[in-house]
Amino acid sequence: MATIQVVFDKELLRAANRAAKRAKVNRSALIREAVRHHLRQVETRELERRDREGYRKYPDTLDDAVRWERVAAWPED
Repeated sequence: MATIQVVFDKELLRAANRAAKRAKVNRSALIREAVRHHLRQVETRELERRDREGYRKYPDTLDDAVRWERVAAWPED
């Protein structure tokens, strides 16, 4: 692991300390998890943006739905 320096204002530092205490982890672990969570959100938003862009460029048509219906295996009721 690498050691970095991060500057927090007093209020954010107090909130981070309280959150770490509640989670029973140290502040570094709390910050690592927060960054991981943020990066997952960024990646998810990027994938969603790419999907929206793709559907805008190549929208589904009724023919697409009919083709999927032909190959779909639906459970019997």
